[in-house]
Amino acid sequence: MNIPVKDPYFFGYGSLVNARTHDYENVQAAKLKGWRRAWRASPLRAVCYLTAVPCAQSEIDGLIASVPGADWDALDHRERAYARVPLAGEVTHQAGDVEVAVYAISEGAHSEPTAENPVLLSYLDVVVQGYLHMFGRAGVDRFFATTDGWHAPIQNDRNAPIYPRAQSLTTAERALVDDWLASLPAETKQRL
Repeated sequence: MNIPVKDPYFFGYGSLVNARTHDYENVQAAKLKGWRRAWRASPLRAVCYLTAVPCAQSEIDGLIASVPGADWDALDHRERAYARVPLAGEVTHQAGDVEVAVYAISEGAHSEPTAENPVLLSYLDVVVQGYLHMFGRAGVDRFFATTDGWHAPIQNDRNAPIYPRAQSLTTAERALVDDWLASLPAETKQRL
């Protein structure tokens, strides 16, 4: 008797929350306990990206989606600056008993942001749009509150996006991102 094998899932906490940036199915809201998001620099990329970092007191919103046939190749390529980390009971979701992995930059392979590696505004726009669509305004608020590294400079590339999965935002979505950035304390932000 062949027992069907369940597809594994990934936990997305950044651009993967925006379902417009991928074709993975069985997307649903989830929470990851014991981790936070952080803007980090890596020698593998010229700009800052989000990563998940262990933090026992934290919990972050995100989504899970299935990886059909456990064919991780395309997602591993997309997330090539990260290591795929298997998770155990840290993820709360409604998918039943499935394996879940998160992509995170390996410890020691990232550092604090500097002026030389800004956050692309087009990337932040994609992330915020995903949180808004998945979790509403409260989810966007939680995203900003549970993410470290807001002292990273922000490079405004909206008119000519550098981020390869940039999305069109509505006027209201752009205003939401801009309002949040404007609300950050001056000592924690830089604009390029």
